[in-house]
Amino acid sequence: MDFAPDEKTRDYQARLNAFMDDFVYPAEPVYHRQRAEAGDPNFHPPVLEDLKREARSQGLWNLFLPYDEWGAGLTNLQYAHLAEITGRSAEIAPEAINCNAPDTGNMEVLALFGTDEHKEKWLKPLLNGEIASAFCMTEPAVASSDATNIEMSIVPDGDDYVLNGRKWFASNALHANCQVFIVMGKTDPNAETHRQQSMLVVPKDTPGITVVRGLPVFGYLDREGHAEVVFEDVRVPKTALLSGEGDGFAISQARLGPGRIHHCMRSIGMAERALDLLIDRAQERVTFGQPLADRANIQDWIAEARVEIEATRLLVLKAAWMMDTVGNKEAATEIAAIKVKAPNMALKIIDRAIQVHGGGGVTDDFPLASFYAHQRTLRLADGPDEVHKRSIARRELRRRKNARESR
Repeated sequence: MDFAPDEKTRDYQARLNAFMDDFVYPAEPVYHRQRAEAGDPNFHPPVLEDLKREARSQGLWNLFLPYDEWGAGLTNLQYAHLAEITGRSAEIAPEAINCNAPDTGNMEVLALFGTDEHKEKWLKPLLNGEIASAFCMTEPAVASSDATNIEMSIVPDGDDYVLNGRKWFASNALHANCQVFIVMGKTDPNAETHRQQSMLVVPKDTPGITVVRGLPVFGYLDREGHAEVVFEDVRVPKTALLSGEGDGFAISQARLGPGRIHHCMRSIGMAERALDLLIDRAQERVTFGQPLADRANIQDWIAEARVEIEATRLLVLKAAWMMDTVGNKEAATEIAAIKVKAPNMALKIIDRAIQVHGGGGVTDDFPLASFYAHQRTLRLADGPDEVHKRSIARRELRRRKNARESR
């Protein structure tokens, strides 16, 4: 196992770090000022488009897609090192290089399962950063941590499908450029459990779709929105189907594997920036005649943070390496493990950075409060901790059972 970045990755790292230093970090206050002046939580700050143009001109674009036809052709392991860098400014850096969720997952789904029509109409504009997309799976009426609970009905009617149901936490649905949804629902409630679901490509302006509200997350109204969306007799042609009827659950699993690597590496980047902020503050502030950095408990926090970041990074890189070498199925335990480990690790470091910043840490004068909200939410997004732990435990129990039986 060699997780060190190769020459190609090191080149991208150097260029991406320079882009962050020269353009992204200086753009952060501009981004926040433009949003505040607009008075609209979903306003799309022009500085983002400036960043996108610059990133594209530098060849820092669609780095997440492993297919040469559509993206940079990087492996999961290669891209993981780059996703970490963007996590240091997670609110704008991923979108600046067209590597932001949920567009990344949706683009991968369209590349793998979309028809030529889907690719021409939706994938190409997404790859160009011209439009945005949302993923509609989670529902308020059921425990969506178990995707088989999904209740939205998708009923065939002649050459069409008719959709009825209510979704929420449809991230990106309130993005100013959002034009298309990928929607998961049930086409056959009587089929085998994991063959009941299908996915459709649904234009946002289709009659019968109502975006009810944007859901606040820990009081933050994120620019892209986490929308509650109602579908009432929404009619789309059967050509909207991705792959085939009953393939929805399998598509969702294919979509989530790489996405979890991206999320977890961005979590590490966020933890690294929080640690930098913690150290800077501890060296600057004096209490009771002594810099905070000289106090034993602060030094203990700094040391623990470094150990935790390094250990988590190795675990995530191992998962990415396994996805590249043996596939997502064989890497299932590692993928589940990082989804538990990374946000919990980041939360602990961010929490301590907030503590060192005192009252300032819970304000928007520093990015820490937003970091904390983001990482706490990630413990639910793409499956809660408990589901991933259950998956790990079941595989471990099966491993030992098989070992005993083979003796």
